Amino acid sequence: MHLLVTGGAGFIGSNYTRFVLARTDDTVTVYDALTYAGDRRTLRDVEQRWPGRFRFVEGDVCDRDALVPAVQGCDAVLHFAAESHVDRSIAGPDAFVMTNCVGTNTVMGVCRELGVPRVVHIGTDEVYGSVESGRSSEADPLEPRSPYSASKAGADLIALSYHSTYGLPVVVTRSANNYGPWQYPEKLIPLFTTNLLDGRKVPLYGDGLNQRDWLHVEDNCAAVDLVLREGKEGLVYNIGAGEEVTNRELTERILALVGAGAERIEMVADRLGHDRRYALDTTRISALGWAPRRSLDEGLAETVAWYRDNRWWWEPLRLGAARR
Repeated sequence: MHLLVTGGAGFIGSNYTRFVLARTDDTVTVYDALTYAGDRRTLRDVEQRWPGRFRFVEGDVCDRDALVPAVQGCDAVLHFAAESHVDRSIAGPDAFVMTNCVGTNTVMGVCRELGVPRVVHIGTDEVYGSVESGRSSEADPLEPRSPYSASKAGADLIALSYHSTYGLPVVVTRSANNYGPWQYPEKLIPLFTTNLLDGRKVPLYGDGLNQRDWLHVEDNCAAVDLVLREGKEGLVYNIGAGEEVTNRELTERILALVGAGAERIEMVADRLGHDRRYALDTTRISALGWAPRRSLDEGLAETVAWYRDNRWWWEPLRLGAARR
């Protein structure tokens, strides 16, 4: 197959691109606007290793004229492109609505126009809102509480509407918090890891007891690829690892891996509308034969080691963020 991966210079999209090129004979076109979180250096190894099976196109998912030639001839489109940082959405929601909602509508419209045989839209567990107990199933109502999660809920519904209204063969995934290599250092695990490697403190929100499920990005990529090839169109598939820990506990694990003490934690005011807990029912994706392969301890150790060994990648990103 020939796949188009939107947002393929970002964290999950670039990891998926590596995953599929390493395990199949598929070819991949990455389509990315190269905003602050998308970096061509992230794909340097991909271009060197698979030059005949990889192509890069710079473009915005809201730009129909750029999308059409990129999508033409593709057997499937995997729509990873999104604004994804909750804090940024609170400070400036407009970009999130534009990229996540308008961009998704543009992608789905182009896929419909060109008759793309398969479309996978990538979502998040945050659309379900805070879950006090139990686990969110795909049939549960959406109760997003931040501009980010609201825009992603809207994007999911737009994608699914193209299936119910036009018959576009869309499948949606909603994953837990991803972590792993190539993640922009504004998210918790890479931010805390790089801060500690630079001798800085780590900012822990509120009481530190907000709970998240942590899913290694390669496990998510395996699930997304399975849904691409075997998922039933029109359905949503939750993807979670069952590795639920508090932010405080996660911070302590990172501190131990870096060899730092609790004095490096700086308690800061809680985020506005900070959801207390996410947890996913993964019965549907498990029925396809998927299960996570990495434990949190194993994956976290690998991730911290990756950031320790790859300063060349993240240091310029931090410097650029500081200048902005």
